[in-house]
Amino acid sequence: MNIKIYTDGGARGNPGPAGIGVVVFNNNDEVLEEYKEYIGIATNNIAEYKALLHALELARKYAPCSLQIYLDSELIYNQMLGSYKVKNEKLLEYFVAAQKMLNDFEKVDFVHVKRDKNKLADKLVNQAINIGSALHAKKD
Repeated sequence: MNIKIYTDGGARGNPGPAGIGVVVFNNNDEVLEEYKEYIGIATNNIAEYKALLHALELARKYAPCSLQIYLDSELIYNQMLGSYKVKNEKLLEYFVAAQKMLNDFEKVDFVHVKRDKNKLADKLVNQAINIGSALHAKKD
C-alpha cells in the first residue's frame, strides 16, 4: 500500500497560538483520515515539525510500503533531506525523532509543495487555532 500525507503547521504570531493539520490519502487520492490539533503557543517551525511527527505516527497504522509526505515548509523539507543543517536545539529534538520514525517505513519521499497545493491541511491548521483560541479566551 502506498499513501500520501499532507502536513501543515502554523502559528498566528511567531510564537503565537499554533495548530497542526494532517491529511492522509490512499492510492486513489481518497481521504483516509484528517487530523487537527491546537498545540498551544509555539513557533511556525515547531508547529511544522509537530505536524510531521503526527503524520508519521498516523502512517504507522496503515503500514504503507511507500509513503509520500507533502509539506509546504521549505525549512523542514530541506532539513529532512539533509540539505540544511538543523541549528536550533528544539528543532533538532524533533528532527531526530522524525528521523527515527522514518525507519518504520520501507520508503519515504518528501515533496515540497506551494501553500496553495496544501489547502486542506492548511484549513485544518486554521480550524485548530480557531478552536484553541476560542477555548483559551473562555478561560480568561
